[in-house]
Amino acid sequence: MNSSITLDRASAAPSPKAAAPARSVRVPDDKTLLRTAAELSRDLNRPKPAVYWTDMLASALVGYAALAGAILSPSTGWAIVAGVVAVLALYRAASFIHEVSHIKHSALPGFRLGWNLLVGIPLMAPSFMYEGVHNLHHARTRYGTAEDPEYLPLALMKPWTVPLFVLVSALAPVGFLIRWGVLSPLSVLFPRLRALVVARYSALAINPSFERRAPEGDAKMLWHRLEAATSVWAIALMTATATGVLPLRAFLIVLAVISAVMVINQVRTLVAHLWENDGEPMSVTAQFLDSVNVPPPALLPFLWAPVGLRYHALHHLLPGLPYHALGEAHRRLSAALDPQSPYHKANYRGLPGLLERLVRSTFAVVGRR
Repeated sequence: MNSSITLDRASAAPSPKAAAPARSVRVPDDKTLLRTAAELSRDLNRPKPAVYWTDMLASALVGYAALAGAILSPSTGWAIVAGVVAVLALYRAASFIHEVSHIKHSALPGFRLGWNLLVGIPLMAPSFMYEGVHNLHHARTRYGTAEDPEYLPLALMKPWTVPLFVLVSALAPVGFLIRWGVLSPLSVLFPRLRALVVARYSALAINPSFERRAPEGDAKMLWHRLEAATSVWAIALMTATATGVLPLRAFLIVLAVISAVMVINQVRTLVAHLWENDGEPMSVTAQFLDSVNVPPPALLPFLWAPVGLRYHALHHLLPGLPYHALGEAHRRLSAALDPQSPYHKANYRGLPGLLERLVRSTFAVVGRR
């Protein structure tokens, strides 16, 4: 499902008095940064299957066990505690969709299938919703432009867009049930509806103008299989609830957990970039500076930016690096690069300061208009 909010991208274009900060095409590439990053990370590019499988399986196991505890607990207090654990663990497990979209599947045989069976299908967010979409966000000529499915110039938009951006994600489970349980089967019968579903409701994107192309070849076969499995799961979930096989309380807890996972991810998305580009193509260094690292000693990013997402700027510099290598790459680059290097300018202390910066930017734009 397209998880974007309906925001008019055209309205984000700043007036001459509200020009975007100088982090766009005007920033030339820092060749020292790019060269050093490539040289110091050459031995870190191979994913470690044991790390991936252990982390994903443990996160899913803890998440589903806690979800069962939240459903079965007779105590409201313990149910809430179990629910919080379920949200955090399943959020970590779900975050591997980002890795699935980047890794060479030959290097991790069976991982994509395992992740879909254990996480993607049960949470109604199969991997094809991100594969073939996220790579466009990393395309040098697309990042930060109207053709980027994962970019909105939020810092240049109106203040109300920030809370709306988060609040709409809370409705994601309802949207997922409609997408898989209603639109998928109907689209098999109606070609026009199918075209709409593929183009508008088959990507985890935030750009409301993004339209996805129909899959081809092996990707088409994978898409159809995952879509069919997710559709069967969604229909079974709704049918079991309607017939009383699954108690309504249990159904609502499942939806609440998925909703909370989506809200946390949406908040993380708010601070993954500075969102200051006005639509012009950007150099790699400019893209890096528009992205965010939240490295240690901050501890909370381990929870709200798991699976390497705390090094989002570094990921844009080295998108092929496996998540477990990002910490080491960050340490090497921090030690090797001059204090004046652009690399250090993408490091931030934590979530509150980044949110404050974004909100302040939206009010500043209003004041200049």
